[in-house]
Amino acid sequence: QVQLVDSGGGLVQAGGSLRLSCAASGGTFSSYTMGWLRQAPGKEREFVACISWSGGRTYYADSVQGRFTISRDNAKNTVSLQMNSLKPEDTAVYYCAATRRSSLAATRTLNYDYWGQGTQVTVSS
Repeated sequence: QVQLVDSGGGLVQAGGSLRLSCAASGGTFSSYTMGWLRQAPGKEREFVACISWSGGRTYYADSVQGRFTISRDNAKNTVSLQMNSLKPEDTAVYYCAATRRSSLAATRTLNYDYWGQGTQVTVSS
């Protein structure tokens, strides 16, 4: 079983950048597909991005494609989400998550097995 701790959220103006980080422990990190998901107030949790165990394959939600970049460091057991050109509609609690399923399967929110506690991202207009 893997434990995940998210960090890096905060308040930023529209057009700004933030970098989220997730530290994993208690499992074989390199065997998991990792993802970032988010939940805005009053909305369902949605997929943002995921990365395969090797880092060789990534998927992004259409809404963040070209603005967000997911990466991982298997030596440090970390996964990051670089968020650029932030928009007010990116405001949400962001969650790091892990699954043993494929990166394609990880584009579905329900396919994750382990979750971080979440970190708040607020983008002001």
